[in-house]
Order: sequence, then structure tokens, then C-alpha cells
Amino acid sequence: MLNKTMLIGNLGADVEARETKSKVAVANFRIATTERWKDAQGNQQEATEWHRVVAFCRLAEICDEYLVKGSRVYVEGRLQTRKWEDGDGITRFTTEIIARELKMLGGGDKVEGVPAPPDESPEPPTADDVPF
Repeated sequence: MLNKTMLIGNLGADVEARETKSKVAVANFRIATTERWKDAQGNQQEATEWHRVVAFCRLAEICDEYLVKGSRVYVEGRLQTRKWEDGDGITRFTTEIIARELKMLGGGDKVEGVPAPPDESPEPPTADDVPF
């Protein structure tokens, strides 16, 4: 089976970095990908999708050190969906890209005009250790 995701997009906010109790570095960030096209009347249209990305170990440290809001990146990894129960007892799901490779594009310059990520339900609780 194949589970591979490749994206090029811009960070919507600075990287959120932490360590697990067992001292494994973890970086969480979101990137926006935008598709542009012309409709039947010739009007320019666009749609932006937001993607959650999680990096571990040395890759997480690099993300934390070099990436900032607006950074353009290439991310390659696998999709993973997690399930958790929030404080109200409601079952929630989130799908993330577990990064295996990351390349900084555009010389590390900030890209202006990155749309703000949409407000969402609360983040899932984080596990104490890497789930694999």
C-alpha cells in the first residue's frame, strides 16, 4: 500500500514546538495550498486548503529553527487520522501529514499575503510519546 502526500504551500502561523516526556522534539504547523483557475465566464477563482503538519526529532528542530509564518515549504510525508474525546465528551477526529521530508523554498524569505488560518475546534490532546 502507498500512503504518500506531497504539498507546496505557505505557513499560516509560526511553528509550535515542544518535547514529549521522553525528550522527542515535535513541531506542529499548518500550511495553506491555493488552487487558482478561471471559471466559464473568464473570472479568476481560487480556493485555499489548510493542512496540519507534524514533524518529529531532528526535522522538528529544523522546522522550529528556520520556519516562520509565510515561509514557503515543500512537505512530503504520510497522512494520519487521529481520534480523541474533547472535554465535553464529544468524539473528534483530525487528519495530519506526518512529515518525512521538508524543503524550504524561496530562499527562506517570508511570503506576504498569506491568509489567516480558519478558526477550528480545539486541538486534540497531545500524547506523551511518539505514537509509533
